[in-house]
Amino acid sequence: MVVFMSSFNWCHGPSCHKSHTQDRVRGSKGSKVLRTRKIKINQWNKDHYFRFFCSNTCYNNFADTHIERIIAIAPRTEALETPINDPKKDSEGYYNRWVITERGVDTSME
Repeated sequence: MVVFMSSFNWCHGPSCHKSHTQDRVRGSKGSKVLRTRKIKINQWNKDHYFRFFCSNTCYNNFADTHIERIIAIAPRTEALETPINDPKKDSEGYYNRWVITERGVDTSME
C-alpha cells in the first residue's frame, strides 16, 4: 500500500477564505473566488502548529471557535505542581533577587 504524503496543508482558519488579500484571489475573469491559503511544509513548521495555519490570526480564530472541543480532548481537573526548594534571597547577586531552583523529581514511570 502506497501512502501519499502531501508537502502542503490548507489553512484551518475558519475565516481564512474570507480575508480580502491578493494572494487569496483565484479564478478567471467573471468567476473570482477567495481561497484558503496553502501552507508549504518545511523544516521551520514541520513540528509546529503553523503547519496548519497561515497566520496567528487564523490560529486564534480556530482556537476561539473550537476551544471547548479542544479542551474536552484532555481536560484538566486539578492543578499541576512542580516541587521547588525554598526560595533564598541572594544578597550578593543582582538587586537582591530571589533564587528559585527546582528540586530533582523522578518523573519516569516504573
